[in-house]
Amino acid sequence: MGPDDRTERVLTALLATQRQSWEQGVAAQALLDLGRDELVVLLAHAAVTRQHADGRLGDVGEDGAVNGAACGEAVRHAAAVTGEPRYAAALDAQLGWLVDRAPRADDGTLYHVLGSRQVWADTVHMVVPLLALTGHVDLAVAQVVGHRRRLYDENTGLYGARWDADAGRLTHPRPWATGNGWVVTGIARGLHLAPAWPPGTRDELAGHARAVLDAVLVHRGDDGLFPDVLDDPGSFREANVAQMLAYAALTGVADGWLPPSYTEVGRELVGAADRRVDRYGLVTGVSGSPDFTGPGTSAEAQAFHLLAHAALRRLDGSGDGRRS
Repeated sequence: MGPDDRTERVLTALLATQRQSWEQGVAAQALLDLGRDELVVLLAHAAVTRQHADGRLGDVGEDGAVNGAACGEAVRHAAAVTGEPRYAAALDAQLGWLVDRAPRADDGTLYHVLGSRQVWADTVHMVVPLLALTGHVDLAVAQVVGHRRRLYDENTGLYGARWDADAGRLTHPRPWATGNGWVVTGIARGLHLAPAWPPGTRDELAGHARAVLDAVLVHRGDDGLFPDVLDDPGSFREANVAQMLAYAALTGVADGWLPPSYTEVGRELVGAADRRVDRYGLVTGVSGSPDFTGPGTSAEAQAFHLLAHAALRRLDGSGDGRRS
């Protein structure tokens, strides 16, 4: 199977997969990076059609407080290319929720789930790129700082999965591979989408993303993949984090905050994940839907396969490398 054929199979499988709001968002991010504008508009249309009254995009009866923000890039793009007021209004509503109304801690760190006071590593990817893209750079930085304060282990360089304000501690302290992937990809995408940052901030964020990337890479096996729980070699071999790290590494090299030596790392990670694509275009052996507690398939893994390959094309000069 050639790379172009594989990409189309993975994309077809993604479009055939049921999606939650964040999965709709990362799917649209992949299509943005691949230059598939008409599909981006269609995904944005669906996200706006299912927008909750409080402003959360792509709502399908979820309890996530921040996941719909991942759809914001596509909605912003649709507003620009179609000129239809509904998209601009929908983006304003999503940003209003994110900036002013979504539940958060006293320091402004967003809670991930409605009805609880939990901080999840996943939130970094859901909100940082959109906040950065729409000019809310200080808020984007504050989310990284708040999540780092609660979830990051300075000794291992890895993130725990969840922190609970009511318990006052990490309730899921183990370093879930995908959770660390969300942090690195969220920062990488935020840095890519927003060229202007306060003095020193870009370097600080890039340095942190590199530190987490390097800490996860320590756990890479001979197959190029990672344990689902990074400090548990007995957990299943997980392929999506390889795609997530590949996206971040290749984006970091292209954008100049990682040295060229990470190019080969990114290529190796892409190759390892490519070997997990079956004849239907499904990326297998990833943290699987719907509960992400065992191996399976997921829309997010399909999307990150495309994001990683789009980053590789951009680095090789065969993509447009645009900012949305």
